[in-house]
Amino acid sequence: MGKHNEPTKAYKDIEFLNSPDARTIRLLAEYLEPLRRLRRNKVQDTIVFFGSARLKSREDALHDKQDVLDAIHRSTRPQTPKSLLDQLQKAEQMVETSRYYEDAVELARLLSEWSLTLNKHRFVICSGGGPGIMEAANRGAHAAGAKSIGLNISLPFEQFSNPYIPPELNFEFHYFFMRKFWFVYPAKALVVFPGGFGTMDELMEVLTLVQTEKLRKKVFIVLYGGDFWNKIIDFEELARQHVISRSDLQLFKTCNTPREAFNYLKKKLTDRYLEK
Repeated sequence: MGKHNEPTKAYKDIEFLNSPDARTIRLLAEYLEPLRRLRRNKVQDTIVFFGSARLKSREDALHDKQDVLDAIHRSTRPQTPKSLLDQLQKAEQMVETSRYYEDAVELARLLSEWSLTLNKHRFVICSGGGPGIMEAANRGAHAAGAKSIGLNISLPFEQFSNPYIPPELNFEFHYFFMRKFWFVYPAKALVVFPGGFGTMDELMEVLTLVQTEKLRKKVFIVLYGGDFWNKIIDFEELARQHVISRSDLQLFKTCNTPREAFNYLKKKLTDRYLEK
């Protein structure tokens, strides 16, 4: 008789592991594998940076603007096409908002340098791992000579790992809610830069967790860029309409410069978690 085919063990069956029946196994994997890796790297806690993936560094924004200006100069039409004028307006706006990218780099650098004087495993910078503000956060930590974390997620657009994350702390998630868990679980502070739907979602979820006291630890929340946030969300009006309590306005602090945010976080984190 010929040799019998050996049956495949369930935990080696790729078709099964990728099936709907194994979803709970995949969920557990996205909990346990990051837990194991963070423990191996002795990460005690984090400072998380949220913000738009679309914001650019000043250098890149100026480069893009120059490309549009060059295209306008090459145009042979009597009047500049509206499409190019629209591109120029967008490029100029991106140059303006590039200050948030540069500020995120500087704030992450300041926090990382401070962290290294304490213990290299405390208050590790963590981002969503992609471009924009996420890249700026990891870039600032890298400039300080510190490791940082990137919690990436598989998306059809925008999201790819930025080059400033060490391989051992570069994660790729499938499930948004497991990624969110790892944003919040080790975090002692959050810095929220200007952003779109994803940033709003992350901000509101964390504010809700803090407001409802689902987090037993103290998490300090910084909204970075008062000019932006005061236009986007009228927190005072929410209090006036009695859909939040006025005390809820104390759940976060608005800061406008890297030094202001750094001084605030350094004092709060020191008072709460270091001086015991």
